[in-house]
Amino acid sequence: MGLFKTALIGAAVYGAIKYVTKKDINGKSIVDDLKEKAPEYMDKAKKFKDDLENKYSRKEDVITEVKP
Repeated sequence: MGLFKTALIGAAVYGAIKYVTKKDINGKSIVDDLKEKAPEYMDKAKKFKDDLENKYSRKEDVITEVKP
């Protein structure tokens, strides 16, 4: 059973890698799109982190009352 499970997982990983690296009509793959958009995603993540830090760093926004 262990050999079958390992072979099945290996086949799934191989298929996933093949899918994300396959070129489309324009000659770009999913990995290429992610590489191009990575700086934009990083900027959005940093902004989101800063918003959360600002929201929870202020003491007046902290909820102190616990309702059952």
